[in-house]
Amino acid sequence: MKKLLFICSQNRLRSPTAEAVFSEYEGLEVDSAGLDREAEIPLSSEAIQWADIIFVMEKSHKNKLSNKFNLWLKGKRVVCLDIPDEYEYMEPALVELLKIKVLPLLGTF
Repeated sequence: MKKLLFICSQNRLRSPTAEAVFSEYEGLEVDSAGLDREAEIPLSSEAIQWADIIFVMEKSHKNKLSNKFNLWLKGKRVVCLDIPDEYEYMEPALVELLKIKVLPLLGTF
């Protein structure tokens, strides 16, 4: 069972979409969170410790993640998907882009 954590700023559009899409796949446990204080679900150190792979949507998220949670990132795989904040929740183009970028990194899918 691979544990995937998807992170964006607000946890309203991109990361919840990723959570919804990949939670349908057998063999994956999926969660999402946001880096901003006002995020729907703010990122916690527990979520980072839980995850096998952490996906961020933008380079700025990776920098913010390192600055805020560096202590818990030791040995963690963090992948930047380079998906800009220009999609709505569950927008078909976003769903397709997530699948194209994430599935090859998971190996068996």
